[in-house]
Amino acid sequence: MNDEIKGKVENLKGRAKQAVGTVSGDKELEAEGAAERGKGAIQEMAGKAKRKLEDAADSVKDALGKDRDTRDEDDLPPPDRQGNA
Repeated sequence: MNDEIKGKVENLKGRAKQAVGTVSGDKELEAEGAAERGKGAIQEMAGKAKRKLEDAADSVKDALGKDRDTRDEDDLPPPDRQGNA
């Protein structure tokens, strides 16, 4: 499971704990839930950032690969006139 999904799960668990704490008057459980929500939100944001960086890296790789594939013989330098390759 990636960090983005783990963060969402953590956030939802925190919401549930916070709600139970609020309804039951358990301030400690309510605070614990709020802390889990915060941790989950940070983890989710980190996961999104990581995914976007990976997507950007893939786009760069794709662009570089396409440049290599689209060159034709007209793009090559002229052969050496002295018989060297």
